[in-house]
Amino acid sequence: MVTLTVFFEDPFWVGVVERAENDYLSTAKIVFGSEPTDRLVFQFILERYQTLRFSEPVQGGLTAIKAKNPKRLQREIRDALLQKGVSTRSQMAMQQERERLKSLHEAEKKRNREENERERYRLRQQKKKERHRGK
Repeated sequence: MVTLTVFFEDPFWVGVVERAENDYLSTAKIVFGSEPTDRLVFQFILERYQTLRFSEPVQGGLTAIKAKNPKRLQREIRDALLQKGVSTRSQMAMQQERERLKSLHEAEKKRNREENERERYRLRQQKKKERHRGK
């Protein structure tokens, strides 16, 4: 099951795609810029859905679906249309994805910093040896 929620997040219009399958939820965020028309959103989904980068799946995507009273279903749909923002599970999935990418980035920076430090140390030692040899 895939849902798309479009809302205004100052200063841009943002869309959050929630993909739930096998009790797992993954999300992707789309920044539209100016207010998108229905046609633009539909065209985007048709053409660029395959290129979206979804977050890692998080447990708890789907709940059991059972038949509902049509009037209740209509009220729930109306309430969902009035709801602003994104579900808590989607926010949690996006936050976990941000933290995962942040930790990967920090690990890469640390590795580069240590590598640069080792190279600078090696150059200092080499210069010391050259000075000692009288070159």
